[in-house]
Amino acid sequence: MTEASVQDRWADAMLAAALLAVDPGLGGAVVRAGPGPTREAWLSGFRALHTADTPWRRMPPGIGDDRLLGGLDLAAALGSGQRVLQRGLLAEADGGVVIAPMAERMATGTAARLAGALEDGAVRVERDGVAERLPACFVLVALDEGLDDEVPPEALMERLAFRIELDTIGHRDALPISATPEDIAEARAALAEVSPPGEDAIHAICAAADALGVWSLRAPRLALRAAAALAALEGRDAIERDDLSNAARLVLSPRATRIPAPPDAEPDTADGEPEDADTPDDAPSEGEDDGPDDTDQGQGALDDIVLDAARAALPEGLEQLWAVTGSVSRAAPARAGASGARLPAAKRGRRIGTRPGQPDGSAGLDLVETLKTAAPWQRLRGKLIGASGPLRVRRDDFRIRRFEQRSESTVIFVVDASGSAALQRLAETKGAVELLLAEAYVRRTQVALIAFRGEGADLLLPPTRSLARARKQLAELAGGGATPLAAGLEMAAILAVAERAKGRTPLLVFMTDGRGNIALDGGAFRTRAEQDALNACRRIRAAGLRAALIDISPRPRGDGEKLAAAMGATFAALPYVEAGRVRDVVRALED
Repeated sequence: MTEASVQDRWADAMLAAALLAVDPGLGGAVVRAGPGPTREAWLSGFRALHTADTPWRRMPPGIGDDRLLGGLDLAAALGSGQRVLQRGLLAEADGGVVIAPMAERMATGTAARLAGALEDGAVRVERDGVAERLPACFVLVALDEGLDDEVPPEALMERLAFRIELDTIGHRDALPISATPEDIAEARAALAEVSPPGEDAIHAICAAADALGVWSLRAPRLALRAAAALAALEGRDAIERDDLSNAARLVLSPRATRIPAPPDAEPDTADGEPEDADTPDDAPSEGEDDGPDDTDQGQGALDDIVLDAARAALPEGLEQLWAVTGSVSRAAPARAGASGARLPAAKRGRRIGTRPGQPDGSAGLDLVETLKTAAPWQRLRGKLIGASGPLRVRRDDFRIRRFEQRSESTVIFVVDASGSAALQRLAETKGAVELLLAEAYVRRTQVALIAFRGEGADLLLPPTRSLARARKQLAELAGGGATPLAAGLEMAAILAVAERAKGRTPLLVFMTDGRGNIALDGGAFRTRAEQDALNACRRIRAAGLRAALIDISPRPRGDGEKLAAAMGATFAALPYVEAGRVRDVVRALED
């Protein structure tokens, strides 16, 4: 990246900061950068655009609803004997800024609550006997510190106008912004005077979004708001072409999922003469009746200008990826940690709330929630007994902590190593399985490998976390022979049930062409082999096991789909076993 392009990227990042200060209705920005001087320089520049009394809140990762949204003020409630509302972080940030570090690891529920507050400009508190609606208009800065395939929740990113990339910018290029809070105050006042965008501006932005493959309807709306803020920042009362071009560059380009098609070449004319030589002499002279044509040409020119500006700012690597694949793949982000089923737990795990109950050896008392429940009743209870005194807590006030743990997962790969699959597919299948094994190792899940060929199925790799052992067994996997599909299904089901008995969540991944020819008793009877396979699939479904079947035959004939339907499994036909697509199937199974 050249020095000029780095400076342009930083200038765009600071321009986005200024626009957010002018119009908080733009929602905010996703700032992709690790901790360091460049990110701090951007945050400092953004903060310098606000007055000293602007609320500025930093949202801790893993924040709870009581702190995020608000709830009962326990100290005030105990003192007054009445329900007293305590404002949450979002209400405290009304008219200001919320910084969300590690946004790529944000819980889905937290992202949904933030998205709702951004949409409504308020939060509704309905908990601990308190019901209140509080204003919460704020700008959200989501700090994305993840790896390449880790991104914040899409529902949240969609509502933030800007996506800012700072990883490629050095701290020496992070120059201070020249705007001041006074400039921002003037622009905010001027924003109310900016005329709404005309039909041509709306058409140009929407056409650019369509050409770039931006499917969200919020993106064009945010781009038009950004264009109005740009006009206000320049002191104009109308949106101009440059405002639309810059808005498309800042808002639409980072969301692009495809390369726009090149504009069609216009027909040439010789020496400026019209193409039709038979035009009558009494035809209207130039400019007499060309109003509609001029309008159409003007609209087309505006569309091209806006699209060219957006095309020039497409993310790096997008054009190369499009040239190779013809499309841009937006794979689901990788997730850290185990992905097993959520199970209730008594004393350990993630806190999920409380319930009424009695504390004992298996459940602990939540003292704070118990006091919150008892506090609003103190004045009434004092009158009933006719005396004042210490806090009165009754049996019905007791609240017990509730926890939730994710069980450890065991991904069981069942690979068809028979002759029907091994001739062309086994090498590709090994590559796909090895990628899945590596990702399972990163997420600290157990991995098992079953192969079936010849007369039966073999457990090549018992559940383990050893990636080296898994690779070794996979490399030694030979192909050829008959297809004892029913035996592979039966062994997978037995292993899955055993893993579930140990408290783990088994996930079955079958990679086969679905054409078995060896029955469970070893007989080479295709009809009986198919029936045994279907019966095994039905037993897997009855056991409630999650499974995916990937048909790896070069020309799928429906056998695999029939088996997947019988076992209630996710089905995918992959004539070309691409590791990335197999990974997507397994990730969908884990959700």
